[in-house]
Amino acid sequence: MRPIPLSPRFWAALVCAFVAFSAGAPSLAWAAHGYALWDDLKYPQGFAHFDYVNPAAPKGGELRLVANSRVSTFDKYNPFTIKGNAPTYLSALMFDTLLTGSLDETGSGYGLLAQDVTVAPDGLSATFQLRPQARFHNGDPVLAADVKHSYDTLIGEFVSPAYRSALEDVAGLDVLSERTVRFRFRKANRELPLTVGGLPIFSRQWGVVDGKAKPFDQVVTDIPIGSGPYRIGPVRFGKDITYVRDPGYWARDLNVRRGSHNFDRILVKIYRDNTARLEALKAGEFDLMSVYSAGDWARRVNGRKFNTGELVKGEFQHRLPTGFQSYFLNTRRPMLQDARVRQALGLALDYQWMNRQLFYGSYQRVSGLFGNTDCAASGLPSPQERVLLEPWRGQIPEAVFGPMAVPPRTDGDSSLRANLLKARALLQAAGWTIQDGVLRNAQGQAMELEYLDSSEGGVRTVSQWIRALEKLGITLKFRAVDFALYQQRLDQFDFDIASLNIPGTHNPGQEFADLFGSKAAKTENSANFAGVSSPAVDALVAQMVAAKTKSQLLPACRALERVITHSHYLIPAWSSGTHRMVYNAWHLARPAQIPPYVQGEAWAVETWWAKASPNAAQPQ
Repeated sequence: MRPIPLSPRFWAALVCAFVAFSAGAPSLAWAAHGYALWDDLKYPQGFAHFDYVNPAAPKGGELRLVANSRVSTFDKYNPFTIKGNAPTYLSALMFDTLLTGSLDETGSGYGLLAQDVTVAPDGLSATFQLRPQARFHNGDPVLAADVKHSYDTLIGEFVSPAYRSALEDVAGLDVLSERTVRFRFRKANRELPLTVGGLPIFSRQWGVVDGKAKPFDQVVTDIPIGSGPYRIGPVRFGKDITYVRDPGYWARDLNVRRGSHNFDRILVKIYRDNTARLEALKAGEFDLMSVYSAGDWARRVNGRKFNTGELVKGEFQHRLPTGFQSYFLNTRRPMLQDARVRQALGLALDYQWMNRQLFYGSYQRVSGLFGNTDCAASGLPSPQERVLLEPWRGQIPEAVFGPMAVPPRTDGDSSLRANLLKARALLQAAGWTIQDGVLRNAQGQAMELEYLDSSEGGVRTVSQWIRALEKLGITLKFRAVDFALYQQRLDQFDFDIASLNIPGTHNPGQEFADLFGSKAAKTENSANFAGVSSPAVDALVAQMVAAKTKSQLLPACRALERVITHSHYLIPAWSSGTHRMVYNAWHLARPAQIPPYVQGEAWAVETWWAKASPNAAQPQ
């Protein structure tokens, strides 16, 4: 399953690789070259470069990519506004941030636009000193006024509400001098220096025409004025976009940029169809592509160029959180408001059959929100978790106080038949009975649900689920729409069930208010797709955000995970511990070290380089 491209509303979860955690303040204030959440930064003051790059990587050549997302085209250059779609990679390549993360540690940020960061002793502010050499693409210096303009714009009316959610605890920004800004916080929160440090910074001149600034929602195809390593080059709307490396990039010799962004050109091609994309790859029309389909990887990623060694299939191990790719049940719909109904729907999904018959055994099932992290809950709640959960007894499922929920199985001593019997009992307890072969409630209303997807091919994945639900008297209709309508319906919460891939984090924080908070449930374009509106969940997210130590954080996030999973808002899908990528070994070279926390193609975009000879036969 390909992940849904994250619109600006979900920026709260991915503002930067290093952003996403909360807690109290350090005990001392000092100007440092970076900031870490709990422990010391891996890289000391004055470090030469990140360990996972090749500092001597040559600059030049071209990387040809495919826009490997569900977005079939782009219609704007502004990645921050709600309407429309911006080109893939635009934000990451064109907008620098105050701090930047490393790909071999979590919860840290190092100075990029900022030469240092100072967190106040009480944790209520963070001050950033800008580098005097920092420049926008138009040659203007990056000044404190630009940082303030970016912040004010991103919390404004024309931008996704996820920005406001992530920055909710930021009281304001003060311009202290031409190159010094101070962010003020409403409360001590370890996440916030990284959150504000990860804000994309753009020039006050972006969108200015004849000396007058346009409303930000009207800044559509105005070329962004950022300070990142690339600019927009040739564009063919609906077909491709080329990013051109800025040879005068102001940060090219900084330690946090050394050995990175090595391609002179990055061409991103657009294909509207998975089959066309795969055939173009096999024909050599681009150099690198992630493969999300287990069937494609096992049976269709082959051909002459693979036989010659020009194209190589690479499976790269990572240590990323599993995230929670799941079937989201929209509890705004009356039929899905009873947790027993939601649990019954999950019991009808035969994951073991799907993994065996459709996925070639290549996936592991998602089991909660925080898989592959220290935050994952297991067994019975700890005494610390019970302290957080007890005040909500009677308002949360009683099962929360027992063993951690695990997805149903259909192998070993378990079977789909047994699961369907449990589902039927749950439905009956919720007031749903079989009448003339159809599941109906006391009012005679039949249970008919719609599964929304943006691809006709998705029906194959859920066909078993549809058949199993029929045995319960439930009709699940598969509805495929084009991506633009799919995105619109998600934004407006106009769906019953949809499959979404939410990336995980080692350091959960304020973004979970956007995913599961009561306020977000009532806000269109938020990421609370399931419509969770629970005082208990709100309180646990607040506890997570307010944690001052890791020992305070872990019980809070584990308690939250228990409440969400036992409430059955999500039917867990699957994850993979590897990045499956095809790359052109004659054109591309890569560092020997694979960073553990990299996101697929981003590793290639950031650290790979072009081989000097396109006919070199040996891949690195």
